[in-house]
Amino acid sequence: MKSFRVNEIFYSLQGEGRNTGRAAIFIRFAGCNLRCSFCDTEFDSYREMTTDDIITAIAPYPARFVVLTGGEPTLQADEAFVDQLHQHGYEVAMESNGTRPAPRNLDWLTISPKPAHITNITHLPHDTHFPHISLTPHEIKIIFDGITNPEDLLSQFVPFPLKKPLLYLQPCDTGHTEQNARLLHECIDYIKTHPQWQLSLQTHKLIDIK
Repeated sequence: MKSFRVNEIFYSLQGEGRNTGRAAIFIRFAGCNLRCSFCDTEFDSYREMTTDDIITAIAPYPARFVVLTGGEPTLQADEAFVDQLHQHGYEVAMESNGTRPAPRNLDWLTISPKPAHITNITHLPHDTHFPHISLTPHEIKIIFDGITNPEDLLSQFVPFPLKKPLLYLQPCDTGHTEQNARLLHECIDYIKTHPQWQLSLQTHKLIDIK
């Protein structure tokens, strides 16, 4: 039976994007093919778990909304795994950096592209472009760093044949209070002049939950 390298499983509220505030079971997979300087997630440690192990671990939680995250979940999670979660009555979302194809049977897909860190990438399919969009994501979340123009980054995506995704800008958490405040205000000003974007805040950090 296939096993997964799982960094942690925890129960909290979704802190970002369209599903902000929803009770969610987070399955964090170990390993990532990018090394972003601003990443605040420890995802290298793990324990081996089968699909049955994971379903047993999440069963006590009352929510039926599961978020597959990492690290980079597309390195491990596949359509068969998502099918198993569906069969147990779960709605399944995924947060990906967009460098690899995501399972096509997800209920919600968030792509957060980080091309500035493409030089550090591993496990990138040779026959693809960046970002790798094999299906239309439900939302695109771009980290606003005050340097990269979000519209320029968005132009790297292939045209979406179906419904256009929601567009979110999220101020980068630099770890410095003054710099974070500056980026927040710049992000707000950018959205006011580019109203196709919406503001995404890391509300879990603001209210001090995991």
